Amino acid sequence: MKKKTKSYAHIDWSLKLKTKQKANTREIDLDVLSRDGKLTELTGRESMGDVRGGCCPPMDLFRSEPMQLVQLIIPMESAHFTVSYLGDLGLLQFKDLNSEKSPFQRTYAAQIKKCGEMARKLRFFKEQMLKAGFSPSTKSVAQNDIDVDDLEVKLGELEVELIEMNANGEKLQRSYNELVEYKLVLQKAGEFFASAQHSATAQQREMESRQMGGESIETPLLQDQEASTDLSKQVKLGFITGLVPREKSMAFERILFRATRGNVFLKQVPVEEPITDPVSGEKMEKNVFWVFYSGERAKNKILKICEAFGANRYPFAEDLGKQALMIIEVSGRISELKTTLDAGLLHRDNLLQTIGDQFEQWNLKVKKEKSIYHTLNMLSLDVTKKCLVAEGWSPVFATKQIQEALQRAAFDSNSQVGAIFQVLHTRESPPTYFRTNKFTSAFQEIVDAYGVAKYQEANPGVYTIVTFPFLFAVMFGDWGHGICLLLATLFFIVREKKLSSQKLGDITEMTFGGRYVILMMSLFSIYTGLVYNEFFSVPFELFGYSAYACRDLSCRDASTVGLIKVGDTYPFGVDPAWHGTRSELPFLNSLKMKMSILLGVAQMNLGIILNYFNATFFGISLNIWFQFIPQMIFLNSLFGYLSLLIIVKWCTGSQADLYHIMIYMFLSPTDELGENQLFPGQKTVQLVLLLLALVSVPWMLLPKPFLLKKQHENRHQGQSYAPLESTDDTLHLEANHDSHGHGHEEFEFSEVFVHQLIHTIEFVLGAVSNTASYLRLWALSLAHSELSVVFYEKVLLLAWGFNNIIILVVGIIVFIFATVGVLLVMETLSAFLHALRLHWVEFQNKFYEGDGYKFYPYSFALLDDEYD
Repeated sequence: MKKKTKSYAHIDWSLKLKTKQKANTREIDLDVLSRDGKLTELTGRESMGDVRGGCCPPMDLFRSEPMQLVQLIIPMESAHFTVSYLGDLGLLQFKDLNSEKSPFQRTYAAQIKKCGEMARKLRFFKEQMLKAGFSPSTKSVAQNDIDVDDLEVKLGELEVELIEMNANGEKLQRSYNELVEYKLVLQKAGEFFASAQHSATAQQREMESRQMGGESIETPLLQDQEASTDLSKQVKLGFITGLVPREKSMAFERILFRATRGNVFLKQVPVEEPITDPVSGEKMEKNVFWVFYSGERAKNKILKICEAFGANRYPFAEDLGKQALMIIEVSGRISELKTTLDAGLLHRDNLLQTIGDQFEQWNLKVKKEKSIYHTLNMLSLDVTKKCLVAEGWSPVFATKQIQEALQRAAFDSNSQVGAIFQVLHTRESPPTYFRTNKFTSAFQEIVDAYGVAKYQEANPGVYTIVTFPFLFAVMFGDWGHGICLLLATLFFIVREKKLSSQKLGDITEMTFGGRYVILMMSLFSIYTGLVYNEFFSVPFELFGYSAYACRDLSCRDASTVGLIKVGDTYPFGVDPAWHGTRSELPFLNSLKMKMSILLGVAQMNLGIILNYFNATFFGISLNIWFQFIPQMIFLNSLFGYLSLLIIVKWCTGSQADLYHIMIYMFLSPTDELGENQLFPGQKTVQLVLLLLALVSVPWMLLPKPFLLKKQHENRHQGQSYAPLESTDDTLHLEANHDSHGHGHEEFEFSEVFVHQLIHTIEFVLGAVSNTASYLRLWALSLAHSELSVVFYEKVLLLAWGFNNIIILVVGIIVFIFATVGVLLVMETLSAFLHALRLHWVEFQNKFYEGDGYKFYPYSFALLDDEYD
C-alpha cells in the first residue's frame, strides 16, 4: 500500500476503508490525527472511489452506477463552504432530514428570505432593463469574490436609486405631457377666440353703421328698444377648456347637453396626431374642447362630467396678449423639461448598463446562495448545535471526490475540525444514475419516459441506441428521404453550440434535443433505403446491373413471367427490375412481412435474455428456472420455429405454405405435411415443439408461488428473535431484488399466485399479439413506399407530361411540399411513434420493471433549469 501526505492545517480525519478481494477479505482502520498539520490518505486500488475490477471494461449504461448512502457530519463554521463545494461537484443527492418542519421553522429561513428579497430586486432590474431595451450582458466583469452582505447592500442602494429615478422621471414626463396638451389647448382655443373676436368686432361695426344710416321701411320698430335692453342686461358667460379622448367625445357632448338641458355651448376641434395622456402614459387621439356656460351650478356639473370622462382641463385667458405670453412661457418650459428628461434618461440608461454588466454574476451568486441555504435547511442540527448532520446518495466512484471537497471546505473555512464522511447501510432502494453524454442522453430519455430503471437492472437504453433507429428505418426505408433527414439534423449538430445557448420554441427545442437520435434514424434510413432500392420511390442500379431482362417488349407491364435471368444476382438489396411490375407488390409484401417477424422474434428473445441477466445479477434463481427457461421455450417453440421456417424457405426456394403449416400444427398436428414439408422429420419436430409449448405454460404458472412460500417459511421458521447483524449482500438483496414486492413479515400466497397467473397469461397472449404487432414494420414501410410512388408518378411525372413550363413549376412545388409535409414530417412522426411503441411494449415488458427513481444530485449546473 502506498501512502502520500498533503499539508492541511488543523484537520482531523477518520477514515474506515473496507476492501474485498477474492482470496481474502480484510478491513483497514485508519485514524489520522493532524497533530503535525499533515493529512495521510490512501491511494491506489484500495481507495473507495475505485471499486471496479475484472478484465473487462465497464459498461456504464448497461447497469446504473453503484450507489451508497453516506452521512456527513459537518462543523457549523465550514457548512457553507462544504455545501458550496459539493454543489460544484454535483455528485451528492441530499435527503431532507427536516421533512416534519415547515419552511419557516427551519434553521436558515431568514437567510433564504434575504436571498429571495435579493432575487426580487434582480428581477426588478431585469424588467427595467428589458423595458429600456437592454439585455443582461453574458460576459460579466470578472470579480474575485462577491460578499453576499455587500451585494445585499449594493442591490438595495441601486434599487432605491432606480426607484427614485423612475419616480422623478414619471413626474417630469407627466409634467411634460401636460405642458404639451396645454400648448395645444392654447393654440386651438386661441384660434377660436381670435376668430370669434374678429366676428364680434365686424358685427359691432355693422350694427353701428346701420344706426348711423337712419331708419328705413324695413327697419324693425322695436330694434332700438331691444338693443338698449340687451346692452343694459348683458350676461357674463364662463368657459372651460381642455382635451377629451376622441372615442368619448360624442358621449361627452350628449351628457353635457342633457345635464345642463342644453344651456351650454360646446365646441370641439380634433388634434391631428395622437398625443400621450399625462395620467395613463398611453398615446391616444384627443379633441380640444371649450364649453361656455352660465352660472355656478352649470360649472359644477361640467367639472364633474369632465372628471368622469377623463377630460384634462387647462386655464385659458381671453386676452390675446396674455395668450401669446402663455404660449411663449409654456414652450420655454417644454424645452427645459425635454432637456431634463433626456439627461435623466441618459443617467438611468448608464445605471442600467452598469447593472447589466454585472447582472448575470449577481444573479448566479444569489441563486447559488439560495440553493445552499435550501440544502442546509435539509440538514439536521446536532444536539450540541455545533455541527450539522447530512445524509444523501452518491455514486461509489465519487467517494474520493467528495472527501476532497470536504477537506478543501475545512481548509478554506479555517475550521479546527474536519467533516466526517461515513457510509451507511440501509434497506432503502437507491436512486438510479446513468452517466450519459450528449449522444446517449436522448436515447436514455426515451427509455426513462416509459419508466426509470430499477436500481441496477438491465438498461434497455444500451440496445435502444441501435434498435430504435433501425426499426424506424425499416418503416422509413428511402435513401432520398434519409438524406433529407440527415441534412436537417446536420444543421442542428453543426450549430449546436450556438443553438444550445438560445431560447428555442417548443417544437424546435424538442427536435434539437433529439438531434443525435434523428442522425441515427437518418443513417439507418439511408441503409434500408439502399436495401429497398428506393430514392424518392425511384430504383437505381447502384451496385451493378439487374439480373433480369425482358423476353419481349410487353413483359415490363405484364408480370415477372416475361423476365428471364440473364446475369448474376443483384449484389445488394432489391433488384431494380422488380419495380414497376405487377408482382412487385406481392414480392415486397412477402419480403417485408417475413422480415418483420424475424426482427420481432429476435428483439423479443433479446428481452427474455436480458431477463436472465437480471435474475443472475440479483441472484434470483427462481426467475431463471421458472420464468426465463419456460418463456424461451414457449416463444421459440412457436414463433422461433416460424422464423426458422422462413429462413429455410428462403434458402431452399420451397413453395411451402407457411400459413398452412402453422395453423395445422395446432389443429391437426399428426397429419402428414405433404408438399408443405420443408425438411425431413418436420412432423416430429413440430409435435415436440407443440408439447414443449404446452408444458411451458404450467411450468411458468405453478412452481414459483409454492417455492416462494416455502422459502418464506424456511426463512422465518423458529426466528422469534432475528440476529442483529447481516451481510451487506443480504441487505442489498432483501431491499431491492424481491421480484414480487411483498414484505418479509407477511406473505400473502393468494396475491403471489394471482400475480403469477396474470404474468403467465400476459406472456402467453402477448407472445402472439406482440409478434403480430411487429407487422406494423411491414405496413408502415408499404404505406411510405406507396405514398412516395403516388407523389412521384401522379404529381411530378404528370406535370412533366404536359410540356408546359408553368405546370411543371407548379408540379415541382406541389411535389416538394407534399414530400416535406407528408413524408418527411408526418411519416417521420408516425414511424417514430410506432418504433417507440415496439420498444416500450413489445421489447421492454419482457424484462424491464421501470419502477426506480432518478438520481437528482445537488448541482449548481442544474440551477438555471430549476429556476426557469
